[in-house]
Amino acid sequence: MVSSYALDDGERLLLVDPLAVPEDILDIAATREAVVVLTAPWHERDARSLVERLGAPVFTPVPDTADDLVRKYGVAPERIPVNWRSPDLSWLLTKGGGEAYLYGAGDRLPIGIEALRGRSHNDLVLWIDRVGAVVAGDALVDFGRGFEVPPEVLQHGVTREQVVEHLLPLLQLPVKIVLPTHGAPTDPAALQRALSE
Repeated sequence: MVSSYALDDGERLLLVDPLAVPEDILDIAATREAVVVLTAPWHERDARSLVERLGAPVFTPVPDTADDLVRKYGVAPERIPVNWRSPDLSWLLTKGGGEAYLYGAGDRLPIGIEALRGRSHNDLVLWIDRVGAVVAGDALVDFGRGFEVPPEVLQHGVTREQVVEHLLPLLQLPVKIVLPTHGAPTDPAALQRALSE
């Protein structure tokens, strides 16, 4: 299951990892400051069409580099083409398809979001304090076994314990809801279990 979210504070509408945004949400977006927020660059999903339709800026972690392919996936350097660039968000970042803001773990975005490292420097978990929401990229998901740090998404050389260590600060926050981008919304107790087991 792939999930995306729209968070409306009456002034700004955050479209997080947007996919197949319903027309009623798009109608609301037309009356608000619409902003696209990605938890990972490969979660661009329908971001391009929203930028074209709404003129929304995009907040995104940086796409993978050739060094990332080596580090994250164990690809031998000699197998990577010279001058390789990730296709993720190329329409936005290299072709000037919209307004882009790059961010990383530890950043506090001007739209009221704090970014925490998930399983890599560009797979992030977001804390949206004004609504008490945690939005999890690929580091915390529900693939049918319950909300967890799933072993199948751990990258080369990354352990579950390392991911949990990055995310433990979430347990000190006044979380009201947890919004995984793979799975259904859940509660703070599920977050506690996922980071404790």
